[in-house]
Amino acid sequence: MHRHIHALAASPRRSMTSFDEACGIIRARAAALESELVPLETAAKRILARDVVARRASPVHAVSAMDGYAVREADLAHLPTILPVAGQSFAGNGFGAPLPQGACVRIFTGAPLPDGADRVVMQEDVRQKDAVAHFVQPLSPRRHLRAAGSDFAQGTTLLRAGTRLTPQGLVAAAAADRAEVAVWRRPRVVILCCGDELAAPGACGLDPDRIPESISYGVTALVEEWGGEVVARWRKGDDLASLQAAAQDASAMADVIVSIGGASVGEKDFAKQSFTTLGFGLSFEKVAIKPGKPVWFGARGPVLVMGLPGNPTSAMVTARLFLAPLLAGMSGRGCDAAWNWHEMRIGRPLDAGDTRECFLRASALSDMVEPVSDQDSASQNALALATHLIRRRAGASPIAPGATVETLAL
Repeated sequence: MHRHIHALAASPRRSMTSFDEACGIIRARAAALESELVPLETAAKRILARDVVARRASPVHAVSAMDGYAVREADLAHLPTILPVAGQSFAGNGFGAPLPQGACVRIFTGAPLPDGADRVVMQEDVRQKDAVAHFVQPLSPRRHLRAAGSDFAQGTTLLRAGTRLTPQGLVAAAAADRAEVAVWRRPRVVILCCGDELAAPGACGLDPDRIPESISYGVTALVEEWGGEVVARWRKGDDLASLQAAAQDASAMADVIVSIGGASVGEKDFAKQSFTTLGFGLSFEKVAIKPGKPVWFGARGPVLVMGLPGNPTSAMVTARLFLAPLLAGMSGRGCDAAWNWHEMRIGRPLDAGDTRECFLRASALSDMVEPVSDQDSASQNALALATHLIRRRAGASPIAPGATVETLAL
């Protein structure tokens, strides 16, 4: 657990924001950033800001779909027959002249068809001896050609703005003769971990006062998966001056700052204070959900900050619920790509809902989903088994096996 527990007098109770209200606040701040041109080799998984339009047709000229012989069909009106082989046509190095009357050209797959040719005869149906080709077999119904523009014409829109560039999409963009594409800029993210007890994984040994800092690794992966770019990741102790300095430095280099831990009411919980004293206003400070109630969100000008709880499960659940859609929106993908809820059948009964909305960690098999056995907010072993969240509304009625529940893939 990435946080101290202090037995202090309770602070005045602050009102909590509902889950739907918090989602509305996130959506309002999740506008796409400016666009930029990037080379194709760095464009994978980016979101297009403009359509990709073909600069040329594909293919530009008719080409052969087979290895064989380019001919005029009229020259094969009477079979068997023989035609002199006038030359060769390769992909990237065509015959370079019109097809002579009463002749053929040896041609290979993807090679340009000589002007005047209207058919390719497969090499398996032709016997060549010296510079003469013998045509004996009846002609195939197929001409084994790819006509100019048969894939797409010049000016065709191959990919629409808003498309996430998949491997297949990159093929299409390159085929459009585009060396670079316009994409939405990825939000720059700084991750700031708070806690005197935290140490780098592998450095704790048997020291009972130290625990491996684990959450930032999961958050980093989530940031990259949902369109952000982690530009710095810092681990700081529970010192207000140090945290304020880190917050100020992060503000100069980030679009989004993710603060992990220090969100409770203990005497060393300075995370929120380190930002509010720098002029950050908070849009919400607590959300009526379980786990993850201490999650908070604010801004100073264009720089956004999200505070995640220090318990690993709470942190990763709230990151999936709020940070993922924020980054998806800012990177041009849209919040709803991350809030992609689906109904699935539950494999075992569920009790009535809590007074707060609950997000149960669950594992899925085919179209069935079951909560993992350990729902503790500090559990890391059970978190590794989870593939989905099950949303249980506050005060929901008990449900029986086979009923449908709202789920979100992790």
